[in-house]
Amino acid sequence: MNDSVAPSAAAAAPSPRWQTPILVLASCGWLGRAPFAPGTWGAAAGLPLAVLTGWIAVALGGQFAAGSDGIRLVVEAGLAIAICLVGIPLCSQAAALLGRGKDPSAVVYDEFAAMPLVLLVVPPAARTALVLALAFVLFRIFDIWKPFPCRLLERLPDGLGIMADDWAAAAWAAGLLAVACRWI
Repeated sequence: MNDSVAPSAAAAAPSPRWQTPILVLASCGWLGRAPFAPGTWGAAAGLPLAVLTGWIAVALGGQFAAGSDGIRLVVEAGLAIAICLVGIPLCSQAAALLGRGKDPSAVVYDEFAAMPLVLLVVPPAARTALVLALAFVLFRIFDIWKPFPCRLLERLPDGLGIMADDWAAAAWAAGLLAVACRWI
């Protein structure tokens, strides 16, 4: 670089400290730094999370009422909602640290946290590899396409907007997954 030329503001800005816990979590262990389709990697990381929340819900639900799928669903939904709520401040702080617009591509916690929401419509015992793959593909289609109200929710402030559009995409995917599971 020529010493007589002043660096641009972007070049002068310090690079984000990727080792900070906020950025490690928001990028899902740096999956968000993937050069190609970081949101897809974040959603893929959410599949084991969806399996885990299902297992935890079955174990905890069995503590309250043996064989009760309703209790399991309440416990699993509670876990999924808690994971999603953690994402609001996390994504807000990560976006501020990155300083790359409203929803930086490196922040993939939103996709990660939305996958358990998609699979709430399928009991854990029925989450076969085919069902998991279909849930993943449906979610990515709706997350990229952003049908109503996804794009509208994306305009909400800070981390709420980052997370909410994925919740809506998860709802769309869950609806189609519930229908599809009747035939598979």
